[in-house]
Amino acid sequence: VGFLTKERIAANKQKEIELAITTVVPGARSSQKVYEEKDFAVYHGKDESGQTLGFAINTSASGFQDKILLIFGINASLTKINCLYILDQKETPGLGAKITNREAFLQFWENKDASQPLALRKPPVSVGELPSSEVNAITGATISSRAVLAGVNVSLEKIKKLQAEGRLGPGGG
Repeated sequence: VGFLTKERIAANKQKEIELAITTVVPGARSSQKVYEEKDFAVYHGKDESGQTLGFAINTSASGFQDKILLIFGINASLTKINCLYILDQKETPGLGAKITNREAFLQFWENKDASQPLALRKPPVSVGELPSSEVNAITGATISSRAVLAGVNVSLEKIKKLQAEGRLGPGGG
């Protein structure tokens, strides 16, 4: 029973990742894993003709309670984060768990400048006042906010290094 369940769980996780890729890489109709290491995977997000529209980066961060599993999309030139999606988290309900909420957190990750590491904004400001290199922290959940930020910044550094080394495969830029 354990084996069958484990296989089904893995298949469901993969489906969720594939769906998330089409969310974080706008216009993507298919995806292909181009790099993987522990807790870090990179996918090409491609349109109908097989053209790379951008990358989806699936990674994890150490939250307040446990690992936060997240995926974010970045354009093909690695200069702009499209958006962020939380795959799994066990943060405190009503506080850190707000990282899954668009209004409270995810909206601040849309169209961010990825040319430099992002910074956390405390206290939060409205979307219009937020510089393109900052994301709002969730009030009362700085650890969860900081964890996601660290996961994204480390991943940005990694994907840029992989691209510079030519390790993202064809269509990587």
